[in-house]
Amino acid sequence: MNVKALLIATHNPGKLREFRMLFREVWSDFPLELVGLAEVGIALEPEESGHTFAENAILKARFFAAQSGLPTLADDSGLEIDALGGAPGVHSARYGNTTRGQDAQRIALVLQQLKDVPWPQRTARFRCVVAIALPDGRCETASGSVEGYIDWRPQGEHGFGYDPIFYVPEFGCTMAQLEPVVKNRISHRARALKAALPLIRRLVLEQG
Repeated sequence: MNVKALLIATHNPGKLREFRMLFREVWSDFPLELVGLAEVGIALEPEESGHTFAENAILKARFFAAQSGLPTLADDSGLEIDALGGAPGVHSARYGNTTRGQDAQRIALVLQQLKDVPWPQRTARFRCVVAIALPDGRCETASGSVEGYIDWRPQGEHGFGYDPIFYVPEFGCTMAQLEPVVKNRISHRARALKAALPLIRRLVLEQG
């Protein structure tokens, strides 16, 4: 079978690792080679100027598909906290004027903002939109989400980002306390990817 390449458009090594694990989980025999931005020599990054996860995912997918000449999967995802009016939302990765690698600072800011909010009002969700783009500009999206609460303190060693404070009632622990194989069955990114599989088959595997 002719194996095709699919570019995973992220500079975040944790996210790239997670997508590779997710593909193995949801599509064990997929005839695709997943490549990262570093592997194709792309260091550029577009400005994420969209106002929604979908707008940012499409923007990134089209940008990197044009840069690489490869079918590209991009996602935009983040944490929506009801008591904060949906924040940090599309600003999740830069919340509080932080930069890549400052997960602890973002978590500390969220916990400070919620310090007087009682448990029933600490509802939140992780949301993800996946965009699949081709170099000719065609692009389609799929989405997924998982509901939970913001815990009182960080717990767990797995995952990245806000995982240590995102409590999943179904399992009685934070996302970071779940084994990766479990997280990859129930996460927002896993659900978005599962919804995107028909798009990947049609746009990537069946293109000429």
